Amino acid sequence: MSDQIKHECGIAVIRLLKPLSFYQEKYGTAFYGLLKLQWLMQKQRNRGQDGAGLATIKIDPIPGERYISRRRSNSSNYLQDLFEGVYSHFSDCTPEQLLDSEWLKDHKPYTGELLLGHLRYGTHGLNTIETCHPFLRQNNWISRNLVMAGNFNLTNVDELFEELIELGQFPKEHSDTVTVMEKIGHFLDQEVQSLFDQFKGNYDNIEINRLIFENLDVQKILAKASRKFDGGYAIAGLIGHGDAFVMRDPNGIRPVFWYADDEIAVVASEKPAIQTVFNTHFREVKEIQPGHALIIKRSGQILEVPFTEPKEKTSCSFERIYFSRGNDREIYEERKSLGSQLARPILESVEYDFDNTVFSFLPNTAESAYFGLMQGLEDELNAVKLTKIQALGPNPDETALKKILGLRARSEKLVVKDEKQRTFITDDAARGGLVSHVYDVTWGLVRDQIDTLVVIDDSIVRGTTLRDSIIKILARLKPKKIIIVSSAPQIRYPDCYGIDMSKMSSFVAFQALVALLRETDQMDLLERTYERCKAQEDWPKEEIKNELIALYDTFPYEMITQKIAEIVTPVNIQPEVELIYQTLEGLHKSCPNHTGDWYFSGKYPTPGGNKVVNRAFINYMEKRDVRAY
Repeated sequence: MSDQIKHECGIAVIRLLKPLSFYQEKYGTAFYGLLKLQWLMQKQRNRGQDGAGLATIKIDPIPGERYISRRRSNSSNYLQDLFEGVYSHFSDCTPEQLLDSEWLKDHKPYTGELLLGHLRYGTHGLNTIETCHPFLRQNNWISRNLVMAGNFNLTNVDELFEELIELGQFPKEHSDTVTVMEKIGHFLDQEVQSLFDQFKGNYDNIEINRLIFENLDVQKILAKASRKFDGGYAIAGLIGHGDAFVMRDPNGIRPVFWYADDEIAVVASEKPAIQTVFNTHFREVKEIQPGHALIIKRSGQILEVPFTEPKEKTSCSFERIYFSRGNDREIYEERKSLGSQLARPILESVEYDFDNTVFSFLPNTAESAYFGLMQGLEDELNAVKLTKIQALGPNPDETALKKILGLRARSEKLVVKDEKQRTFITDDAARGGLVSHVYDVTWGLVRDQIDTLVVIDDSIVRGTTLRDSIIKILARLKPKKIIIVSSAPQIRYPDCYGIDMSKMSSFVAFQALVALLRETDQMDLLERTYERCKAQEDWPKEEIKNELIALYDTFPYEMITQKIAEIVTPVNIQPEVELIYQTLEGLHKSCPNHTGDWYFSGKYPTPGGNKVVNRAFINYMEKRDVRAY
């Protein structure tokens, strides 16, 4: 992606199903769980570069000894710093102690059977150590302790926060993570107290603790806590006595996968991470179903159960286009398909002139789509070759035949990714000129004023990097024309389920819409839309309608694309610039099982989405530079 945006977080949960001594004997280390967690987080580092954290819980700890350990880091080398800090606790151990798993569990932190890791991409707020997950909710009752981390955004945090106050709580801060944790914690407290009251009188308090461990109904707790959650979420929690859970939103917006054998149970945000770390076949890794929670009981029993009514599955298509790593087989094929479908409209634009067209891509996430594009071009070229060969008749001239068979699409790696340069220059214009050059080009492959460059990107959000860097650099090659191709459709609407796309003015598609309204003397449509949004502002979110869809429908898709091309074209460059976007139909054909497309279509899967998009437009009209949720 040429535009850098912050987006999803990553989670990793590991439950060791055997005593630590088992892993010591079989794998030669009592740190098997920590090492696997470190690897699992490393393989998901694409999901968070603002910070990381982990927590562990010991099952059956000695009373009075520390059984929950947590560490977080927001340093520039956050994963290295995180695990160096963890492993530093064992630097004073003798070789004999490092081989004694029972001694390690009794005397050292981070030697628990339950492990939770989190990689943070902050969508808003400060990037401080306090904002890094996991979060702790502590209590002197072991079964009331809660450790939580997640990949989520809720559209109605204010509503949930008010509910907490009505329940008699006094939350320590107003954030989505703390609000969700306190909501779950409230019903955890309630369930523990109910079980205590149920067993009181028949058992002593120590026995009651054991009965609470065995009978705690995590499914019921999650069902009560999540009744009014509106958003996309994959939330992981560890309970002090040893139960663990991972819950997924009812529309399956956020991804989460799991695997279990007789030694270990593991959950992660991405399937390939589990496959790589545990050397499993992709068919063995399962997806937590929408509206379900994977619950791992203290006993080791594993359940996947519903905690709310599942709804239409609208998994985030942006995960497939960009966010998730492309070493998932299905994602790789989907990205190739997105590129392949663009072959024909590109060839129509260049009038099937293979000789004078050079095809390339923006590294690194568009590479898979580029492979698909080249495959699609090859299919189209084979059809052209067949027609030309048939036109030669039954006895073709060998020279003419060789010329036809020699036709190739000119595939080159024209764009290379370069390191950002650090600079102490404080002048914004001068500094911007340095830091914007993330890309460089391969010289000498383009013929001056003859060749057309076709460069594919996976998506275009703001278009600023295209305008300020990429197109300027490509223009230095002196092509006749530059065609930028997006394997994703036009991004028109805010995302409120995990991605940092919440302000209308940031979208180049919206800028193009406003420009067209201005040019056609229809700016009054903005005011009318604003009035309709304001009229619905205090309505229940279930009744609110996305008013921006009709506004975009004022102009054809191609007309908005053409205006975007004008916006991203730098002034005073020689070659013509054209844009070609993926269509919604093409997206759905390539990603049939991931239909979440609200940022493209405006069709939000939860009621809160419509409220967010209208609020984003109100903020734009009122010139308020704030998030819409």
